[in-house]
Amino acid sequence: MNPVQVKNLDTHYGHRHILKDVSLEVRQGEIFVIMGGSGSGKTTLLNHLLGLLRPSSGSVHILGQDINTIGALAKQELRTKMGVAFQSGALFSSMSVGDNIALPLREHTKLDDTTIGIVTRLKLEVVSLAGFADLMPSELSGGMIKRAAFARAIVMDPKLLFCDEPSAGLDPVVAASIDDLILRLRDAMGMSIVVVTHDLDSAFKIADRICVLDKGEVLALDTADAIRASPNERIQNLLNRRTEEAEIDPDAYLRRLLGEKDEDEDEEPMRDHL
Repeated sequence: MNPVQVKNLDTHYGHRHILKDVSLEVRQGEIFVIMGGSGSGKTTLLNHLLGLLRPSSGSVHILGQDINTIGALAKQELRTKMGVAFQSGALFSSMSVGDNIALPLREHTKLDDTTIGIVTRLKLEVVSLAGFADLMPSELSGGMIKRAAFARAIVMDPKLLFCDEPSAGLDPVVAASIDDLILRLRDAMGMSIVVVTHDLDSAFKIADRICVLDKGEVLALDTADAIRASPNERIQNLLNRRTEEAEIDPDAYLRRLLGEKDEDEDEEPMRDHL
């Protein structure tokens, strides 16, 4: 069974339709990239995959379980098989790098301190941060923080790894090294990796398959080469950074000028659940 299966997923924020009949699957051992422009629904989809949002309709199966119908204890157990590398790194500033990485082991296993120390140092070796366990996050560069976040995400040898904008805010050379790290993790640990990114160079370098989201819909889902060669105008606009002419609804424009609320306007602002 594929580790991620999404079927007919729909999501609403108030009256706004965010995700529209999204269906996809992530295969065992592949790097699956989710990309799209700002506001396309990438973060909302990732929140669903992590079980942080309940869909309006549809289903999300992670490692064979419907993450929205299982109980709290089962969901907690499922999440121990998932690793997450957050965009900002999300390291605890009051803890050393080593303690940040060891935290999942201390919280979810009964390993003794000696074993936890060995595993922590091993994961630091994997991400090329050997010898940095005693430093504080404030002493790390941006790229090193990203690597430490990966070390923590893989410390429990997850079957699934989720990466949110792993190369965001990094210079091209450091971003390329993060791409290489993702490829090595897939090859060395045999895990399935889901990457959310708007970095086109990164996406085409690491992806086995790419899902292109646009306005909440799956515009295309195919190999990197097929996406690059797609004749779809919206995909080519995204790849070549071409703007699209926005169609103006005169009635809606007049309502905005008069301060009237559109029928499809949110009842509450969108929130970032990560």
